[in-house]
Amino acid sequence: MERLGILLEQPKRTLSVLAVVLLAASVAAGSGAAFTAQTANPSNSFASGTLSMVNSKNTAAVLTASNMKPGDTATGTVDIQNTGTLSGIYSLSRTNLTNSDATNPMSDKIDVVVKDCGNFSAGTPTCDAGDPVKYTGTLTAMNSAISLGTYAVNEQHRYEFTITFNSSATSLYEGDNTSARFQWDAV
Repeated sequence: MERLGILLEQPKRTLSVLAVVLLAASVAAGSGAAFTAQTANPSNSFASGTLSMVNSKNTAAVLTASNMKPGDTATGTVDIQNTGTLSGIYSLSRTNLTNSDATNPMSDKIDVVVKDCGNFSAGTPTCDAGDPVKYTGTLTAMNSAISLGTYAVNEQHRYEFTITFNSSATSLYEGDNTSARFQWDAV
């Protein structure tokens, strides 16, 4: 109790000692924060890629056939190329189907086969019997997207369309016509 009594009897000395202790503590704490370091990576930039394609028959039909009789066949080809900067998942759809006869739609009697003749990586592909078939069925039934797989940047494929006026067609289809649009999509 003697020390406490001395401190209480001499308040100025006590305050001076306390001030010195606080000053020493703040210098010790402040000296640890005097060292800093910093680095930066300037000019970070970000850009999106593109997904685009070229259709060799962009403004023309893949195939046209007239004066068909049951059993007749017609064939056409089209080349589709990924011209974007990104790979894309490609598909084919039939849209805008029209028939001159709603009761006996000719599209029910048009059989369609779509084959992937291959890509152009080893030269111009030829359409052969062993090529993978992407679709087989009637023009009417071709009502959902057909998966064509992923195209790398600049990848180009040739597709062959073969249509046959089904031999089971009767005179009910005489003079009829049908048309459709083939649409290529990539995501």
